[in-house]
Amino acid sequence: MTRDTSQNWIGGSSLNNAVFIPPHHHDVPDLMSDLEKFWHNESIQVPDLIKIAISHYQFETIHPFLDGNGRIGRLLITLYLISCGLLNKPSLYLSDFLEQHRGSYYDALTRVRASNDLGHWLKFFLTAVIETAEKGKQTFQSILALRNELESKMVTLGRRAENARALLLELYKKPVVSVNDVAGLLGLTHRAANGLVAQFVELGILEEITGYQRNRMFVFRKYLALFG
Repeated sequence: MTRDTSQNWIGGSSLNNAVFIPPHHHDVPDLMSDLEKFWHNESIQVPDLIKIAISHYQFETIHPFLDGNGRIGRLLITLYLISCGLLNKPSLYLSDFLEQHRGSYYDALTRVRASNDLGHWLKFFLTAVIETAEKGKQTFQSILALRNELESKMVTLGRRAENARALLLELYKKPVVSVNDVAGLLGLTHRAANGLVAQFVELGILEEITGYQRNRMFVFRKYLALFG
């Protein structure tokens, strides 16, 4: 990722018909320095969600990079919320909401630039946080329900139950696996891993997705579907 050393623009095909022209690249270092000072200025007594909302607007308006400003700007939201203790883990990503409401997102940023309507932007941002947090909560609850459902199936596997529980835990981290992956993750022989995977397929936990006889891959589809 490199900082732009020529005049950047947003929208349109050139500077002549651009929707928005960010600050000149010579001003970017000072502007980014000011933004960093704003993040760490404890004398500014505003709620952290308001502070990061303003910060996101500022970052996207400075637009310091040739590409990836949106991705980095969204990542900074999550990192800031972790740094100030509002999140314990990076579990809140606004990308999906902003993509679904792209027009409204750009309009809210533009209204601040064009008419200084910061209130409209803050309402949009906080709505994004609320809806994303609620969706995340529902996803976590669904994961717990799925885990409880599958845990009840582990008792049917007899002497393989312990390895089955260990594999299930690994699948939450790596939901697409091969038999070799399972063997390596659990320290099993290829034969034992193949048998365990076959039982997971029989129970409807894993699904083979290649259709091959060799080098087969298996997906934990019920889990992945919770994030769709």
